[in-house]
Amino acid sequence: MEDKSDSLEELGYRVRFDLKDGGSILLDATNGNVEIEEDGTGEAEADTVLILTSDNLEKLVEGKLNPMLAFSTGRLKVRGSQGVALKLAGLLEEAS
Repeated sequence: MEDKSDSLEELGYRVRFDLKDGGSILLDATNGNVEIEEDGTGEAEADTVLILTSDNLEKLVEGKLNPMLAFSTGRLKVRGSQGVALKLAGLLEEAS
């Protein structure tokens, strides 16, 4: 995901990835910067929380998993703003 951080600068939101197989990652694209860090507590404040496995996150970031397909088949769950999730999906597709 860090390789695509330049294309994510225009996101303008905080997104937390809660990984079903353990761990949490916070993507903070506010203030024109992109910071990606592990969130050990899984409680960092975010505009949107995406819940998926680390394997599906990797596929999503690499463009090997369509976000809409993942959502409709239950491999990806969204809490919070679905608009932010759609914007993130669009930016990831552009960066692929």
